[in-house]
Amino acid sequence: MAGVLTVGQVNQYIKGLFGKDFVLSHITVKGEVSECKYHPSGHIYFTLKDESGILKCIMFASDRAGLDFELTVGSEVSVSGRVSIYERSGSYQLYAHKIERSGAGELYARYEALKKKLSEQGMFDEIYKREIPPYVQCVGIVTASSGAAIRDIVNIAARRNPHVRLILAPVTVQGEDAPASIVRGLKRIACQPVDVVIVGRGGGSIEDLWAFNDERVAHAIFDCPVPVISAVGHESDTTIADYVADLRAPTPSAAAELAVYDYAAFCAALQTYGRRLSNALQNEIRTQKDALRTRQMRLAYLHPKNLIEEHKKDLRQKAQKLYDRMVYAVETVSHRLALSAQRIDSLSPRNKIKQGYAFVALDNGDPVLHVSQVNPGDTIHAYLADGWIDAQVTKTGDDHHD
Repeated sequence: MAGVLTVGQVNQYIKGLFGKDFVLSHITVKGEVSECKYHPSGHIYFTLKDESGILKCIMFASDRAGLDFELTVGSEVSVSGRVSIYERSGSYQLYAHKIERSGAGELYARYEALKKKLSEQGMFDEIYKREIPPYVQCVGIVTASSGAAIRDIVNIAARRNPHVRLILAPVTVQGEDAPASIVRGLKRIACQPVDVVIVGRGGGSIEDLWAFNDERVAHAIFDCPVPVISAVGHESDTTIADYVADLRAPTPSAAAELAVYDYAAFCAALQTYGRRLSNALQNEIRTQKDALRTRQMRLAYLHPKNLIEEHKKDLRQKAQKLYDRMVYAVETVSHRLALSAQRIDSLSPRNKIKQGYAFVALDNGDPVLHVSQVNPGDTIHAYLADGWIDAQVTKTGDDHHD
């Protein structure tokens, strides 16, 4: 069909139109960086935006030599270059040759000079940084009475801990009168019973945030008798106030998170600690009870009454042993006596007498053992089993003769 073009031909034709347009070939665009990516190749891909729209941009690595600052999201910049189409995607973009801070060259130089001065004075030193109290009861806020900053702080604080009191010192945060207003606000809030102070505002250009790069504000923050959290702009914005403050929060919402402790988490932690304490207490009570029972047993064992009973028991045992030994000794002696008596009895003349024999004695009581002891006519005494007989010897003889 005649007059039908390919996609590539259309994109090439439009690219030619861009190239022939004098305005688009040499253009400077001002806006806020909303997206930014540094590619490993050295190219920078970013997007400019304002209230009415966005514009895709790219700066090749070969054009970065004149870029003396880091391009970040939120930066207000002026980009000079040409607008053309990228044929492969069919989208147009600004090919940047030069990027400058939008109207901020002089302000940035002043910012760097003040930063160096205050740093040399030691106002940024960590030794002056105070800890933010972990459990605040009252938070002072130095910011505009209307706007996203105060709304975010109030909402976050109410969500985290509705019991924390908030005191606002409304100030002007932008314009020529802003630095003096912020200084007065800090002095007023310092007279209140606050535990920590949040000072800041929402995001904006360097001109919008300039009040927080003022030396008077820096000294007011440094001299504040309570810890100060700075919350100026977005995370990419850094002001002198951020360096001087005891703690920097990337946003006002983050400042509220840092200043106000989570009441629900606090209560949960208390319950956990309470359970741990109760368990530890119960364990300690059991341990002490066991120790007490052990001591009671030892005390009972060492009690004089028990010692006396032990001694009595020991004495009874010894007495029983002594008695047993005595009985054994008596029985042994009795047995021996019985044997001896039996033996003596077996040798006793009385037994012989009982068997029909007699005991013959002289007058003097000596026993007559031999015939030669008596003569005829002597008197002898014969003792029998049932009595005695006196006799006179009439004749003697021996066993060998009749």
